[in-house]
Amino acid sequence: MKLVIVAVGLRVPDWAQTAYDDYAKRFPAELRVELRAVKTEPRGSRTVAQMQAAERERIETAIASAVGRNARVVALDERGTALTTQALATRLSTWQLEGDGVALVIGGPDGLEPAFRQAAHERIRLSDMTLPHAMARVLLIEQLYRAWSINANHPYHRE
Repeated sequence: MKLVIVAVGLRVPDWAQTAYDDYAKRFPAELRVELRAVKTEPRGSRTVAQMQAAERERIETAIASAVGRNARVVALDERGTALTTQALATRLSTWQLEGDGVALVIGGPDGLEPAFRQAAHERIRLSDMTLPHAMARVLLIEQLYRAWSINANHPYHRE
């Protein structure tokens, strides 16, 4: 199974990239996580809807090239389902059994286009609090690693 994080925004602070890279390299060969960063649409005189539509095109292109058009799309959304780490581990296990690629999508500063969000197979949230996008990337990959560690009986996660 291929796991891809598609995130709107090309630049993150060095600390966030270092943290992300640290967790990404911990995954075993059979479950590699790839990051596909896509360009944020410049504000200019465009409306939020226009910016979200442009970012949606970039997101869909990134998903198709990374995992194919039949990928399971999981939108990170503040209104999504709250998951415990154990519930994420169960989801990860299910995704692995299904065998298809999974794209976890982090929207831009104005969020994901509403139609894209609704079309996603799942909508989950990382926190009840608003997080900076760089922090969301780090938190997501850490939780994916923790979920893997639970499923693999690795000692990283402790109850």
